[in-house]
Amino acid sequence: MAESTELKTGVVADPKKPAEKEPLFGKKEKILITDPLLDNNPITIQVLGVCSALAVTSLVYPSLVMAVAVIFVTGMSSFATSLMRNIIPKAVRLIVQLVIIATLVTLVNEALKVLAFPVYKQLSVYIGLIITNCIVMGRLEAFAMANKPWRALLDGIGNGLGYGLILVAVGVVRELFGKGSLFAGSPIAMNIIGPSNDTTQYWINTAADSGFGTYFSWYANNNLMVLPAAAMFVIAVFIWVQRSYNTKLVDAS
Repeated sequence: MAESTELKTGVVADPKKPAEKEPLFGKKEKILITDPLLDNNPITIQVLGVCSALAVTSLVYPSLVMAVAVIFVTGMSSFATSLMRNIIPKAVRLIVQLVIIATLVTLVNEALKVLAFPVYKQLSVYIGLIITNCIVMGRLEAFAMANKPWRALLDGIGNGLGYGLILVAVGVVRELFGKGSLFAGSPIAMNIIGPSNDTTQYWINTAADSGFGTYFSWYANNNLMVLPAAAMFVIAVFIWVQRSYNTKLVDAS
């Protein structure tokens, strides 16, 4: 094959010439980041990690914190696993992967205690469940064990971003329509719509006697949206919209 190629092109390959280096962030590397955001999203397409999406998305702030935690764990565990992929015995590879993930989750858990204790109290149980998250384990086994560290890191970050995107989006819908606020419990808490009183002031005051708020006097926040069941409905709508927009994804999962 090599001789026939040289005859066709008229160029003889120089064995001493070093092979061209792969680009650090070429087209293939960009796909590792962008593909899990839409066409191969871990939640809406692969249908993985749905349990935590149902449990932690009643508010945007905990959803965002959970998303950052998963991005960190998924990216760093993929990187560490890829670094050791050639020395991990196949018989114990799952145990080694669990140890790597558990170590990173412990770091995240302790960091949350120090940096955001109120959020830690809300997420403590679910942060621990990252250890058994199908997305994290799946990427280690399917990608990190067979690819170089840099590509494994990008793949882990990409899948973490795809997971986090859905978490935050579901959190926005549930908190806005369930409580009329966004980022409640954080330093940038915003009260969007609802009846203002002595302790809470909303941008759109549905109890106002005059002004813009009077146009929304009929509006009441839907308490169903803060229940875990609402997350299932919201995610189902996301899946429906995405697959209606791109019919190639109808039978993807």
